[in-house]
Amino acid sequence: MSHDHDHHDHDHTERWKHDGVRVVPGNSLDPNTAQTAGMDRKAAINFARVGAQKLWAGTVAIHPNAKTGAHHHGALESVIYVLRGKARMRWGDNLEFTAEAGPGDFIYVPPYVPHQEINASPDEVLECVLVRSDNEAVVVNLDIEPVEKPENVKWIDPIHKS
Repeated sequence: MSHDHDHHDHDHTERWKHDGVRVVPGNSLDPNTAQTAGMDRKAAINFARVGAQKLWAGTVAIHPNAKTGAHHHGALESVIYVLRGKARMRWGDNLEFTAEAGPGDFIYVPPYVPHQEINASPDEVLECVLVRSDNEAVVVNLDIEPVEKPENVKWIDPIHKS
């Protein structure tokens, strides 16, 4: 049994050396990914770069006082983690809802939800990490006429209702 085990380990060692864990240095991210006006997206993890089957991950930077065009990501789920700065999200058919997030906060965007990211700071770049539920960088840019005064939506924890 130990003989089979040794042989098994050797096969994995050779394969996993190059197909195992990958470190993608922060200074080698790929700007050749779907873009939306107002933001700078860079891909870190996708099929082309590391063979990812079910995930896309990268970074986004939004300049002070800037906002992105309205868009959605098709059937994909997205998670945004705010590294630094102040994010204001607007969403809905007319971007009628809004919420804010800061460093350490996570934002979840369900499939097909029209949304817009806004840098709510006048002087600090908004830097975020993005993760999507598929390796395709689906971005559908939308032409939406936003409502003037969006409704602020507070998150209610479904498990720990106050």
